Amino acid sequence: MQEQEEKRKFRPSFKSVVRYDWITKNIGFFLFLAMLTVLYIANGHMADKAIRDISRTTREIKDLQFEYKTLKSELMYQTRESELVKAVETSGLKISEVPPVHIKLEKRKPEAQ
Repeated sequence: MQEQEEKRKFRPSFKSVVRYDWITKNIGFFLFLAMLTVLYIANGHMADKAIRDISRTTREIKDLQFEYKTLKSELMYQTRESELVKAVETSGLKISEVPPVHIKLEKRKPEAQ
């Protein structure tokens, strides 16, 4: 019983620790803690914004990849010979049955003066 009374006497109360002079003496530390808290919150917001930007960019890249693959396959289809023939039939062009004639150029000899 006597030990408990000694412990109660030895343990300081909350009011005796938190006094006006103690608060004014440690105001710099409190301001430092407040600044760290603001920086911590700002860092969290910046990280969230970076994650949103990364996910938006990833989604845009996927969309552009799908569009690229679609256009590439359409171009491959349209440049096949049979598709080209169909496309130019409306303007009156058709595939020639006669093979092309090769013209050979002869080298000229320099003229004597």
